[in-house]
Amino acid sequence: MNTNLIAETPSPAYSHAVSDILSIEDLRRHTPAVFADTASARTKSTYRFINTFDVLQALLDAGFQVAAARQTRTRRGTDPIHARHLIRLRPMREILTLDSCIPEICLVNAHDGSSAYQLLAGLYRPLCRNGLICRMGDFAVIRIPHRANVLDDVVAGARELTLQFERIGSLIHAMAARMLSEGERLAFAQRAVEIRWADPATRPRLLPGRLLEARQAADATPSLWHTFNTVQQATMTGGVAYHSEKSRLVRTRPLHSIKEDVRVNCALWQAAVTVLES
Repeated sequence: MNTNLIAETPSPAYSHAVSDILSIEDLRRHTPAVFADTASARTKSTYRFINTFDVLQALLDAGFQVAAARQTRTRRGTDPIHARHLIRLRPMREILTLDSCIPEICLVNAHDGSSAYQLLAGLYRPLCRNGLICRMGDFAVIRIPHRANVLDDVVAGARELTLQFERIGSLIHAMAARMLSEGERLAFAQRAVEIRWADPATRPRLLPGRLLEARQAADATPSLWHTFNTVQQATMTGGVAYHSEKSRLVRTRPLHSIKEDVRVNCALWQAAVTVLES
């Protein structure tokens, strides 16, 4: 059993610190749902329980290593052992660097019947310590129900996704070469606001331009790639100031929900691809 797992610290949610190597015991403390030994009573009779650690061990044996792990915060009275959780893995061999990004595989699961095993292509950008999730159509998301041969199917799915890294790299280079006008950048930021706060009734009175304020000097370039990274970081990590209806200065909150993390990340990536293809 491999006890040297690299995992993110539990707070802040998007720190993705990869310098800390956690033992299995540390991983068990921070993401107990990985080690669940039974399914929630809410699951159906067709649900086949296989705990995430068995799947994780199969991926480790297949040549992947854990880069980060976290789970959704549960409400009081809810057992965290069945919570939705997300693990980010990297191939141990031939790791490509895509324009300062490291390709990853994101494994999502829950033991309460709310989620099949999901595999998505991901990117880790050390510059802003931000985890991106890439999805173009359905090529970069693989869902494996708890009724299948989960271990073999997850490993096969992870290997399949690694074959897409070259295509993702080509898209990144094309985004970096595509320069946007100020109007295009504002339109992309407005689209990000609509994605992040899908319900207009709860959408903050946020000026889209605030999402375009680069937090790293390297993102000051008005390319599609750097605009996407700037907007994605602001959208996911929060801290963007705006005035409430009562004219109080408040800031947006970071995303903590894994389900929303995946939804917003995938939608933002698709929005950037759409701009590229327009």
